Amino acid sequence: MASRFFAMTDSESESSDPEEEIMKEPTGISAAVLALSDEEEDTKRVVRSAKEKRYEELENLIKNVRNFKKNKDMSNLLSSFEDLTRAYQKALPVVQKEENGKTPRFYVRCLVELDDFISQMWEDKAGRKNMSKNNAKGLTTIRQKFRKYAKDYESDMSTFRENPDAPDSDGERDGADDQDSGADDDEGPIGPSAFRKDPSVSKDSLPGFEKGSDSEDDEDDSIDWDSGSDETSSSSDEGGDYTSLRHKFLKKTSDIPEEEGKKPRKRERPNRQIKTIGEESEEEGKWETVKRGSAMPMEKPKMFGKDDEINVVTVHKKLNEIMAARGKKGTDRKEQIELLHELMNISVENNLGPPIQVKIQFNIITSIYDYNPSVSDPMKVDFWEKVLVKIEELLEMLISNTDITIGETVSEENESLEKAPIRVRGCVLTIVERMDEEFIKLLKACDAHSNEYIIRLRDEIKVCELIDKLLAYEENAGVPSDICRIYLRKIEHLYYKYDPSAVKQVKGEHAGPTSLDEVDRLCKYIYVRDNTDRLRTRAVLCHIYHMSLHDKWYTARDLMLMAHLQDTIQHSDLPTQILYNRTMVQLGLCAFRHGNIKDAHNALLDIQSGGRAKELLAQGPLPQRQHERTTEQEKQEKQRKIPFHQHINLEMLECVYLVSAMLIEIPYMAAHEFDARRRMISKSFHHQLKNSERQSLVGPPESMREHVVAASKAMRNGNWKMCRNLLLNEKMNAKVWDLFHEADAVRTMLGRKIQEESLRTYLFTYSHVYDSISLLKLAEMFELPYGTVHAIISKMIINEELMASLDEPTSSMVMHRTEPSSLQSLSLQLADKLTNLVENNERILDQKPFFTRNMQGGGYRDRQRMGGWDNRRNRDNRRDRD
Repeated sequence: MASRFFAMTDSESESSDPEEEIMKEPTGISAAVLALSDEEEDTKRVVRSAKEKRYEELENLIKNVRNFKKNKDMSNLLSSFEDLTRAYQKALPVVQKEENGKTPRFYVRCLVELDDFISQMWEDKAGRKNMSKNNAKGLTTIRQKFRKYAKDYESDMSTFRENPDAPDSDGERDGADDQDSGADDDEGPIGPSAFRKDPSVSKDSLPGFEKGSDSEDDEDDSIDWDSGSDETSSSSDEGGDYTSLRHKFLKKTSDIPEEEGKKPRKRERPNRQIKTIGEESEEEGKWETVKRGSAMPMEKPKMFGKDDEINVVTVHKKLNEIMAARGKKGTDRKEQIELLHELMNISVENNLGPPIQVKIQFNIITSIYDYNPSVSDPMKVDFWEKVLVKIEELLEMLISNTDITIGETVSEENESLEKAPIRVRGCVLTIVERMDEEFIKLLKACDAHSNEYIIRLRDEIKVCELIDKLLAYEENAGVPSDICRIYLRKIEHLYYKYDPSAVKQVKGEHAGPTSLDEVDRLCKYIYVRDNTDRLRTRAVLCHIYHMSLHDKWYTARDLMLMAHLQDTIQHSDLPTQILYNRTMVQLGLCAFRHGNIKDAHNALLDIQSGGRAKELLAQGPLPQRQHERTTEQEKQEKQRKIPFHQHINLEMLECVYLVSAMLIEIPYMAAHEFDARRRMISKSFHHQLKNSERQSLVGPPESMREHVVAASKAMRNGNWKMCRNLLLNEKMNAKVWDLFHEADAVRTMLGRKIQEESLRTYLFTYSHVYDSISLLKLAEMFELPYGTVHAIISKMIINEELMASLDEPTSSMVMHRTEPSSLQSLSLQLADKLTNLVENNERILDQKPFFTRNMQGGGYRDRQRMGGWDNRRNRDNRRDRD
């Protein structure tokens, strides 16, 4: 095969020497071979061995595996791993032939890296919980398949781990020299050099190649030249002129390694080094590091020249120039903050006065807020600490200079920084509210069980101090609407905190000011002065929450009933609805502590009935079994979540609800045992009972729910002591009852309620057995005072729950035999069901059209009419016989 270099181009003929302009055609080579077409010149024929093909396929698959590992895409990683194992199985004959039966080291390296990656992902339990459904499934599947597949390569992998930095083989090079975009810089070698480019072979080292050669096509073709062609060897013998030209472009076999000299290889093009603008030569100059995320960095303006006059006008003009770049794409936010600080220092050094300093300080704070590009993400800790200092300095300047008026109502045209009255455009209240929101974001971003959360929570003291300083500034000359907003911010930092002195005040043991008085004063101001429904609604809810937390049950209940929030809360925003749910839960817990079991059950029913208490209280999302959440839904749920220190214990909440349902439901079930129309008070409580009844073998209770179910069964059987022991044992005390502020009072109340409801259950169940029963005997059985027993029985008789009467001289209760027996009750139930069945059938038949009844032989009315005729005919026959 003749080389295309024998056909000289026009540019080559013009640049060549006169002696070489006219070249004789060598004998033995036809003109058709020399005059190659353009299509033949452009096409290249590359012949690769089976080893190159198989190894290149493995290399590409290993690159895919590493890319998916880097992205943590477990589903695609699983498919790529399966493709890699299949490709290696195909390449196994070639591998055994080339590697003498050994596993290639680059393949073992990939298996070891994959093993370490899977182990790391599997041990990260928190990361697995946050995975999507597809990734979690892919991780489990690839872990099982890899462990099964890696058993055949355990010896190779252990050998590799002993010396992982060793080169893959004699013919392979380090993967760090590979400039392929698909490979990572820190990855090891992934293939042999049989199909790789050797960077050691440079352009200058090739024979016949000079530095002045600038044709890249010639470079490629000279390396792809096949020196073993028969045609070229014969032609070179006959044409001496072409012999020197051909040798100029041919490789020397002595310069190429033996194993590489047999096959032509395309040399890798060296990387081009891009110099910066300031470099003059390769030896002089340095590399310039480009900042990430700033495509067009803002040019730093010069502050002032030597001869410029520095006054309020020029500084204000310079401030507007700096802030004009705010929000633009190429603005360097950090540099903007530095410029503002520099401008602040200039104004302080030249004594330009507090108004311009307040203006600059306000813009510094807004620039720090703008440094965080994402609104949903929290600020960095160092910027958070800086903004606290800047806000404090701003408030101190405003408090010390009362003649400065700052607000959103001041327009840019009316702004005056020199002449009185001094007016500055800006809203300090908005800055403080943004600071409070950023504080909540920082708490949400921290792990609730780490020291970082405690450290960030200490900043609440500083936040409350800044709110108090803002309140001191606004109370002098502020607008009532702004004062209401500040009051609400202060209430939201106060309403969920327990104050022991406030409880003593409720009991009459403390006379000093407490948090109850403070919250009451702030809320009443909002009730009177606020013009928006949202602030008033949130203030009412916080007020009820705080009173319920401190056992002011009746006051909190009356305020909730007077506010009528149950009718309008569904039209409020989501944060207000979450606050309403938290308030109802706290109101129910307060009712339970006071022994008002029915009120506690009614308050907790809506929250606990659907099994979504965690989501309704914004204490974390519930796991979705049917479908996965989208990224936007997860983002919204995280934004709605409240900080951990404001959470309500969900296990305590569920226990209080189940115990309340037990104390109501068990006596009701005993009173309506044979009533077919018995209603269900608590579905979740019945669900727990049914789950317990379905179990073939019931062991001793372990969880909180099992304790409540076992106590319910004991109460239904009349064993009140076992019921009390199951609910008030040490395990339940540690889990639930010790979480109350006054745990002993709660346990005493609960024990008394169990005794009273057990007495009612006993009378409902066994009243038909007795003709009369002594109240003293009942008081002795249930260890209750005689007055309590007398009151309970009297109330049951008045409510017609018991058909009996009290005999005061004998202190006994006489039963009236008006209740049906068990057999009679079952018969009545059967009769009611049959009656309902007949009525339903008649109703269905009456709904059919007239022609349908006639076609089907008549309906109920037809049969009734025919029955009437038969009765009339029988009556006439009897009269004739008489």
